[in-house]
Amino acid sequence: MSGGDRAVESGGVRTEPAAADPAAGLSRGRRWAALAVLSASLLVIAMDVTILNVALPHITADLAPSATQQLWIVDVYALILAGLLVPVSALADRYGRKRMLLAGYLLFGGFSLAILAADSAAGVILIRALLGVAGAMIMPTTLSMVRVIFTDPRERATALGVWAATSAVGIAVGPVVGGLLLTHLSWHSAFLINVPLMAAAIVAGLFLLPEYRTALRPRWDVPGTVAIIAGMVALVWSIKHVAKEGFGAPESWAALGAAVLILGWFVRRSLRRPDPMLDLRLFRRPPFTAGIVAALASMFALGALLLLVAQWLQLVDGRTPLQAGVALTPAAIAMCVASPLAPALAARIGARTVLAGGLAIAGMGFLVIYLAPSPISYPWMAVALALLGGGGSSLAVASGIIMAGTPQEKAGNAAALEETSYELGSVLGVAVLGSIAAAVYRSRLGEGALSALTPAQADDARESLAGALEVAERTGSARLAARAGDAFVDSLALTGLVGFFALLGAAVLTAVLVPRNLDLTKQSH
Repeated sequence: MSGGDRAVESGGVRTEPAAADPAAGLSRGRRWAALAVLSASLLVIAMDVTILNVALPHITADLAPSATQQLWIVDVYALILAGLLVPVSALADRYGRKRMLLAGYLLFGGFSLAILAADSAAGVILIRALLGVAGAMIMPTTLSMVRVIFTDPRERATALGVWAATSAVGIAVGPVVGGLLLTHLSWHSAFLINVPLMAAAIVAGLFLLPEYRTALRPRWDVPGTVAIIAGMVALVWSIKHVAKEGFGAPESWAALGAAVLILGWFVRRSLRRPDPMLDLRLFRRPPFTAGIVAALASMFALGALLLLVAQWLQLVDGRTPLQAGVALTPAAIAMCVASPLAPALAARIGARTVLAGGLAIAGMGFLVIYLAPSPISYPWMAVALALLGGGGSSLAVASGIIMAGTPQEKAGNAAALEETSYELGSVLGVAVLGSIAAAVYRSRLGEGALSALTPAQADDARESLAGALEVAERTGSARLAARAGDAFVDSLALTGLVGFFALLGAAVLTAVLVPRNLDLTKQSH
């Protein structure tokens, strides 16, 4: 790429003159040590999401939050994170990715320590919101830093495999870590575990990570920043609200309409500006679009399935939270083993085959849940989880496709878009598949098991399996407990069928978008 102030075109994407290569002086050992730092910090962020699911009952017992406050404790992290991914990535490109990452580590550890001062539900909500800010500084920056450190396409493909596996493993082992902590310590430990880990990441990062900023600092777009934050928060909130209140809630549609208008304006502005905060011209490359679709579809499936299966393990199969967390590990183990191998497999049989095939294999995990003998037993569920994790290893190839063909100056944009697809995929999966499961559960529960209940008790039983089991315990109705368990298993099976078709559709779309001869080891530097 030529020097000077001239912009150049690369694959239809306008880029700026490249900065000096920050990885030029890094030894092989230092590159992989830097990856360990990035992966360890990403593991902490990913675990933090699912640890809270285990800690929430303990927080509820101690602080007695209202139902609305409980929802905000869970949701505010994702809302803030989704809204800030793009503007924070732009700031990292302007002021330095290493600087942004280390600041994120410091804030994440500091806000986690501040939980000791939280003596109310409002305090926990505030800290969760602040952790969302710090998480937005860390998550996309770890991915764009991989693009900075590994300039050799072969090494980069392997590094992205490790990165993808780390993210999935963090989500899966969070309940195990949370269960171990809460068996012996208070709920505060779910936050405090972040402090020493982030302190270690800061020290290691100072010595191991190179700095990188774009040669020409991007202009700060204030209207665009406000629009992307407001639009993403409205979009994620509307999806989450639909999952909780159903499709008939008018406020959900109002928020969705506002999100579409605001984000539509942002897209139009980004496409018209010569120096947009988020370069959506990256989507002109069909393989880039395929990678984003794969990330979105995988998290659509994984987020919803882990939530539903965790409920099945505890409420139907009778396991403790710790036992349920351990029972979910086949997905993490399969992804941890397969993800680092996926790039090498792509070099042998083609990136398109591995990406589309991985999505199809993950879809088979959903199909196993649908076809398993009823009532489903854990061995069948373990097979389904292993297929989902093994197929999900293709995300390593998706990340490789996204990052390898993206110019270095746009790696922050690409990382923000990939992380945003993960967030949207997760909330969409919970909303869509969760809503389908809830509707099937209510229809299969029937009215016969509710005939002896008061209207309020019947409403609680229809709301969820947990509500039905609580009512059954209060009233001594073994019939209600059995019927509710059967209805939930039926809903899980039908959700499996929907998830299978969703992932199969994503597999077909990626196969169409990715060229047969695409080679990750020969992509641009």
